[in-house]
Amino acid sequence: MTKQEKDAKQQKATAYWIENIKYLFILLTIWFLVSYGAGILFKDALNQIKVGGFKLGFWFAQQGSIYVFVVLIFVYVRLMNKLDKKYGYGE
Repeated sequence: MTKQEKDAKQQKATAYWIENIKYLFILLTIWFLVSYGAGILFKDALNQIKVGGFKLGFWFAQQGSIYVFVVLIFVYVRLMNKLDKKYGYGE
């Protein structure tokens, strides 16, 4: 393997990880905003809305953040599958 091929492979791997970290940061920020923001910071404003007889702030604190986390896992899997194909790391 020549030096140019190694450099190209390294640049490809670096670009892959930069994009991966970007996805992680965005998804974890969404999770933080939903779990901490909606469940704690914006609780009083959200408690003005009721869902199924429960205040929305309470719902987010108890269950909403868990549902969002599960959805974010599936979003991450989909994004990573697309990223793997983009950079040639697919199966």
